[in-house]
Amino acid sequence: MTVQMIFLAFFGGAAVWFGVVVFRTHSMVRSALALLFSQTAIGAMFLVMQAEFLGVLQIMMMATEMSIMAIFMVMFMMDPGGLGGMDMSHQKRFSIGAGVSAAVVAIAVALLSDWGPAAEQVVDAEAQTRALGMELLGRSMMIFETAGITILTAMIAATAVAIPVQNLSSKDDKEASE
Repeated sequence: MTVQMIFLAFFGGAAVWFGVVVFRTHSMVRSALALLFSQTAIGAMFLVMQAEFLGVLQIMMMATEMSIMAIFMVMFMMDPGGLGGMDMSHQKRFSIGAGVSAAVVAIAVALLSDWGPAAEQVVDAEAQTRALGMELLGRSMMIFETAGITILTAMIAATAVAIPVQNLSSKDDKEASE
């Protein structure tokens, strides 16, 4: 149990560290990679807690999402490498106040809530994975399918917007003048 707690603390610390790095870097691509590492550390935490399905799903999903995000940022950003010294944070005072307030509320809820007794009997990892799979393939399937189609539509729309449109009327005018 102690080795598991050490790994859980290590990956938790890595997730927080890379989360901080997201806002400390001056490059959108480096920021996307730091977010990928942060979310991968969370996936590793799931693996340490023996939630293999959720851990692998988290890592695969974030790897795909952050790769796509980095590619789109390179395509659309004026300075994706961060050589122009851009600032990754906005509304700093409000953000700090909101972050401190949220942290105080979260700590208060964690310390002051009656969490009830710990589970006395927990089903094995195989049964948990089966129950989660039945949930995802049952009543939640329509939600996941709708989200997938929405994301695909947004990606196609963003690509279509990025492609320059040829002005057909100027082409016709050129042919007419010749």
